[in-house]
Amino acid sequence: MRRAWRRGLDRFRLRLSRAEALPQLGVLGILTGLIVGVVMIAFRLLIETTQAAFLPGGDPENYEALGYELRLLLPLAGGLAIGLLFQWMPEAARQVGVTHVMERLAYHQGRLPLRSAVLQFFGGALSIVSGHSVGREGPAIHLGAASGSLAGQRFGLPNNSLRVLAGCGVAAAIAASFNTPLAGVIFAMEVVLMEYTVVGFAPVILAAVSATALTRFKYGAEPAFIVPPLQLGSLWELPFVLAVGVAIGLLAAAFIALVRLSATHSAGVAFWLRATLAGLIVGLCALLAPQVMGIGYDTANNALLGQLALGTLVLVLGCKLLATTASIGLGLPGGLIGPALVMGACAGGALGLVGQWISPGHTSSAGFYALLGMGAMMGGALHAPLAALTAMLELTANPNVLWPDMLAVIAAYGVSRQLFRQDSVFVTLMRARGLDYRNDPVGQSLRAVGVGAAMDTRLAQLDRHSPRDAIAATLARNPRWILVLRDGRPKALLPAADLAREMAEATEPAVIDLLEFPAERQQIAPIALQATLQEALDALDAGGAEALYVTAQTAADVAHIYGVLRRTDIERSYRYS
Repeated sequence: MRRAWRRGLDRFRLRLSRAEALPQLGVLGILTGLIVGVVMIAFRLLIETTQAAFLPGGDPENYEALGYELRLLLPLAGGLAIGLLFQWMPEAARQVGVTHVMERLAYHQGRLPLRSAVLQFFGGALSIVSGHSVGREGPAIHLGAASGSLAGQRFGLPNNSLRVLAGCGVAAAIAASFNTPLAGVIFAMEVVLMEYTVVGFAPVILAAVSATALTRFKYGAEPAFIVPPLQLGSLWELPFVLAVGVAIGLLAAAFIALVRLSATHSAGVAFWLRATLAGLIVGLCALLAPQVMGIGYDTANNALLGQLALGTLVLVLGCKLLATTASIGLGLPGGLIGPALVMGACAGGALGLVGQWISPGHTSSAGFYALLGMGAMMGGALHAPLAALTAMLELTANPNVLWPDMLAVIAAYGVSRQLFRQDSVFVTLMRARGLDYRNDPVGQSLRAVGVGAAMDTRLAQLDRHSPRDAIAATLARNPRWILVLRDGRPKALLPAADLAREMAEATEPAVIDLLEFPAERQQIAPIALQATLQEALDALDAGGAEALYVTAQTAADVAHIYGVLRRTDIERSYRYS
């Protein structure tokens, strides 16, 4: 039974190594979505149960009802606790959040470690509960990607499928956290994976569907923001909508620049000190505007309902910008999409009130412009216009806003990206750590295919000193390559045609030294069956080998060789992929 399981798993792995393994990836996408759904429910329950235990009225968003002392001390103490917890952990385990996921996808083939995921689970919950100006989606994305990746690693799946499973986890996490399955799919493809293929989309969609089904069973299907129908009052407002998008693009560019400055200038400071400083800044901001504490969706909802005055919107916007810059730039383990939505709602609502003052009776409601501002800020800061538009649709169930919001989102994106030359906030944080996201099309294609799909399996193995009858029996199986073993270890790769010619031309000796007669031998190096073609190409470039033999452990201390891979095999696979 165990041997049959291993053979079946080997066949499954080899199918997954192909770029078109859609049925297998679809099944894995559904399973990943269910796993992530359970993790997201547990994460949300931990946060909301803890918040309800100490916040007035048992309301998880009711930080505004706290006294001045707690507004200052709660984020300060939380920052110190997070700093000490992370400082105690090894430096490699401290890397958390969306940028960590992007780094692992770019440099480690989507292999996410368990220790960082556990730290993200508790560190992210502590940061949100402490009232820091962070969102739930950053930890959710990390936990979702780690859930998919770790499941794949557990069964030794090829690395090209681990990337897809991590993307499935990202989409499922966004979908489960905010009841936004379509936005989760587009965010995963547009922001994290940065690639669009049918084979990549299908399992990601299935993961989002299964995770959403699980969380809707627990929390229901209501959108995150309950607002009345909002729509553009007149076509004459379109120039003002464009102006709002430009203004929020300026805000997004300023936010990205401030995050970059705080991240780069604090890079050499001990983490516990950075986290404590971030908590102190949040606490001081909360003394002026308690709405900055926590995710702030209640504040965004009030802005959408038009219940906040102009002075309140401006005050909350300024304090939220400062508090979020400190929280994210100094490294607290939380997300930034939630705070970005709150800032966008405040900025858009304030601009809407200004528009009503300039042209009373001819400007749509402040709530309408708050909703435009949310999408524009998300698009301008994340450089993800499609994800921003679909998020606005699913978060508010307001389809009429999509048409004008398209104009505002593209204007904000254009100002942030083209006018001010800002990278997305996630890429900015990666570069502040001295990293970059490898996003070239060739690399994407090579990372999408495993070595098992391109290797040549027409291979036979012979010891260096082999008798002629053993060689004849091996050649009778018509291999293309001979892997020469010395002391049981692969030493060189030999064309079978060269060995056949030697057998025909020389009748002596009885035992042939396969490393001595004239032949086109190639230096070899090992590559794991889980590796992608990108890893194989890197190994060929770095090690000086001319060919790679593909191997995997099939039992304790027993390695099985599946085939060989040369540079020409990689090039052929790329041309036909």
